[in-house]
Amino acid sequence: MKKIPKQEYTPEFRELSVKRVKAGQSVGAVARELGLIEQTLRNWVKAAAAGKLNGPGSKVVTPEQMELSRVRAENIRLKRENEILKKATAYFARDVL
Repeated sequence: MKKIPKQEYTPEFRELSVKRVKAGQSVGAVARELGLIEQTLRNWVKAAAAGKLNGPGSKVVTPEQMELSRVRAENIRLKRENEILKKATAYFARDVL
């Protein structure tokens, strides 16, 4: 099974995500809407409160790299879902015969 690649996000994306939470939207709603894991967004909110959201150790990520990372992760997820469907189809086809 392939490991899902670590997704990278631009500093602007992180800041906008955190601003939406600070504006009153729930972490869960923002995370679902943006395709994030809730804990990732919680970590960003916590880091922003400590003033360390885009600290000196953070790597610069272009929007193209961010999109490529997202597409790779989605591709792996879809392949896994496809495998599950193939196995389910084979299992239920066996019961019919």
